[in-house]
Amino acid sequence: RPVVDQVEMNLAWQQKKLREFCKENGIILTAFSPLRKGASKGPNEVMENDVLKEIAEAHGKSIAQVSLRWLYEQGVTFVPKSYDKERMNQNLQIFDWALTEEDHHKIDEIYQSRLISGPTKPQVTDL
Repeated sequence: RPVVDQVEMNLAWQQKKLREFCKENGIILTAFSPLRKGASKGPNEVMENDVLKEIAEAHGKSIAQVSLRWLYEQGVTFVPKSYDKERMNQNLQIFDWALTEEDHHKIDEIYQSRLISGPTKPQVTDL
């Protein structure tokens, strides 16, 4: 049984079923593309999301901080990539506040779609 599963996960691809499965089976989830960046072209469904902008403004935080806080509250580890020292510092400023129940309800309503269309490599049969 795997101990850690690193998968695409962000507020626009919340992996609800996988989160439940991993929790039930003692598997730690690690989110890559937690801010929906990377290989995407076109609009960023996380960083340009009006609902997340509203939540961020209400807390005096950035959308990135809201996104990372949500992952943290789900018990998910994450790998935000940045070379900017200011953003790296902001990414650490998620532990002194919490999302509200209303915030969570709004986040649950965000349209879900994968950033990286499947199937991805390697295939399960290749493993």
